[in-house]
Amino acid sequence: MTSKERVLCSLGWQEPDRVPIQTYLTPEIQEKLKVHFKGKDVLECLGVDFRTVAAEWKGKTKEPQGGISFDIWGTGYRQVLHESGGSYWEPAVMPLAELKTMDDVESYPWPSPDYYGYSVIPERCRVVENYAVCAGDAGMPDILNGISLGRGMEQVILDIASRDEVGLAIIDKRVDFYYEVIRRCLEAGNGRIDIVCLGEDCGNQNGRMFSPGDFNEVFKPRLRKFYELAHSFGAKAMMHSCGDTHEIMPEFIEMKLDVLDAMQPEPAGMNPEKIRALCRSKLAFCGLISTQKTLPYGTVEQCRAEARHRLDVIAKGGGYIFAPAHCIQPDTPLENVLAVYEEALGK
Repeated sequence: MTSKERVLCSLGWQEPDRVPIQTYLTPEIQEKLKVHFKGKDVLECLGVDFRTVAAEWKGKTKEPQGGISFDIWGTGYRQVLHESGGSYWEPAVMPLAELKTMDDVESYPWPSPDYYGYSVIPERCRVVENYAVCAGDAGMPDILNGISLGRGMEQVILDIASRDEVGLAIIDKRVDFYYEVIRRCLEAGNGRIDIVCLGEDCGNQNGRMFSPGDFNEVFKPRLRKFYELAHSFGAKAMMHSCGDTHEIMPEFIEMKLDVLDAMQPEPAGMNPEKIRALCRSKLAFCGLISTQKTLPYGTVEQCRAEARHRLDVIAKGGGYIFAPAHCIQPDTPLENVLAVYEEALGK
């Protein structure tokens, strides 16, 4: 099977020749793997069956100032080193927090979908046509996290809970922007894009992030439109969500989400076998290889055992993509990373 055939077979709830494989890596782990594989393509060496295509950015962002870099939304970031040896870009300038009125929202310099060039999509699809071709990423629309970077997590939660008109207008600016970007990518792809990748953290370590009322009124209609957009172009909808989402899985099924991505096995409600039974033949999973416990802190044997469980139990009958539950962190032993992928590849 080609990678494309393998992925689509599994998402059609049949067993392919081997489990489809995905990976999520921090730059530090990416570099360690590149060195280990002597400069060879890391994705090829790990057997990854997915490739992403994107439009070409032609817009401009604010010039860096004093070590602070800016994104397309005007949020500024400073690189922060962590004890683990990794570095992350943390918000340092949060302009969306200054928006107090609807006039502020309307006068803000929002990015436009026109800032991207979409004519490159057909050729980029052609180059990776034997893989499962993806468009989008976990930052689209990413309402909670994406907006909180420029507005503050507490304020975004208050916006949602109070149905604040300014906060909801900011949410819709982000949602509408990414909807149109993805729509134009799908249009340019002309049927060559297999999966639309999305993101929204609907859970935390202890359960659902928002009440049923908040989810149904604020998130559900805005997320559903992305799923429907993917389906209108013959693609699958795959959405990242951290945390414990077992209570919301019936909602995802009703909304016709195809794949729930970055599945964490650690929260109490996320027992892999229980959630698999709840969603079998209705909602596919990607993830379930622990990046909180097993990969960073387990032995090679424990990593292999967890991988084998996912392969022998969870993957049966299709509907499962083998992957880490999140980006593999810099302090993870490389031998553990290699062990789980060797199991998936039957080595």
